[in-house]
Amino acid sequence: MSEDKATQVYDTVVARNPGETEFHQATKEVLACIPPVLAKHPELAEHKVLERLCEPERQIIFRVPWTDDRGEIQINRGFRVEFNSALGPYKGGLRFHPSVNLGIVKFLGFEQTFKNALTGMPIGGGKGGSDFDPKGRSDDEIMRFCQSFMTELYRHIGEYTDVPAGDIGVGTREIGYLFGQYKRITNRYESGVLTGKGLNWGGALVRTEATGYGAVFFTQEMLRARGDSLDGKTCVVSGSGNVAIFAIEKIRQLGGTVVACSDSGGFVHDPTGIDLDLLKQVKLVERGRMADYAARKPGSVHSTTGRIWDIACQVALPCATQNELDGSDAKTLVDNGVVAVAEGANMPSTPEAVEVFLQAGIAFGPGKAANAGGVATSALEMQQNASRDSWSFEHTETRLGKIMASIHDECLAAAEEYGAPGNYVTGANISGFQRVSQAMVALGLV
Repeated sequence: MSEDKATQVYDTVVARNPGETEFHQATKEVLACIPPVLAKHPELAEHKVLERLCEPERQIIFRVPWTDDRGEIQINRGFRVEFNSALGPYKGGLRFHPSVNLGIVKFLGFEQTFKNALTGMPIGGGKGGSDFDPKGRSDDEIMRFCQSFMTELYRHIGEYTDVPAGDIGVGTREIGYLFGQYKRITNRYESGVLTGKGLNWGGALVRTEATGYGAVFFTQEMLRARGDSLDGKTCVVSGSGNVAIFAIEKIRQLGGTVVACSDSGGFVHDPTGIDLDLLKQVKLVERGRMADYAARKPGSVHSTTGRIWDIACQVALPCATQNELDGSDAKTLVDNGVVAVAEGANMPSTPEAVEVFLQAGIAFGPGKAANAGGVATSALEMQQNASRDSWSFEHTETRLGKIMASIHDECLAAAEEYGAPGNYVTGANISGFQRVSQAMVALGLV
């Protein structure tokens, strides 16, 4: 009966949201895991929790006009999906990328709701962004775009309402322009309205590193549960933005060696280990490409054909974008001896890939658990802003480590309780769902 209910809700989601394939994929994964919870708690079905969970509380779409350096008017589209506020104000990043559309923002907001619940912090789920592409744009163009974007967004956000952060294409530079415009319009220095701020104007230490560090902490916990560790492991990390770079940094600190990373122009295989200092210089300082890294690092090879997942490794962290790792990639990784995979990006593994990993019995950490470190540290930034306080790097990193260990243990316990021992996908979905659904019932029909 509970399985029929979940199927019915999924069919309704597909019918009501045509063409939004990423959103369909995200809801299907969650709904497939929770029938045992519905069987144990039939009151959740009576309160129509599933139907309410799959419908965002608010969807905002707006026009973003701005002028480029030639004086030509450009028009982009802005989005903010405030998905669920049962546990606290909406919390989730802004993504600036040409691929952004309503379906992608809804999938990200839906995932964010459960991810935020897993952190144990009082934050709801939301997501936003624009189809604006910051790549190749000048600082002045990005500033003008961000100011126009915030001129509409400001009326929908606030430290007790909705607290955006960064995501793909939105770093400290963009957050600075957005916050400056918010302050200008509202005449309030409301630090808690955005996270991911610069360290000298309200930002938190470790926030830049948090998602990458957190994914590695989660990987280490999965391996520890199996009597193993990252020490001595050969690793592959896709992507080369903040998440990937700081995942590489933490893997090195824990004794692993990362031999490959990537960007949209291809991937680099560096058999002796990625040179972290050079990678940071190329990607974070020069905003260059992985081809530039390969040109300056003897022994490394840049490839524009093939797949980064063809490189043999024991640990893989997909940290680039959704659905970057498919079933064929997963089979290659398993055949080459991978023992652990943790998602540093949001839903980077296709359903077919996830099934391959689960059937092979490897340790697989889904994104809503493994990459929750970023939003957890954003919530810590909100705490510091609210108390006008500033914490040390060591203090914040210690708290992040404890949060990731707690998420790991909760996922493992929920999977065990509901008959899927060792399955972090089931555990993460059930644990997050229970926390959100209980709050929704407690708050009544809202």
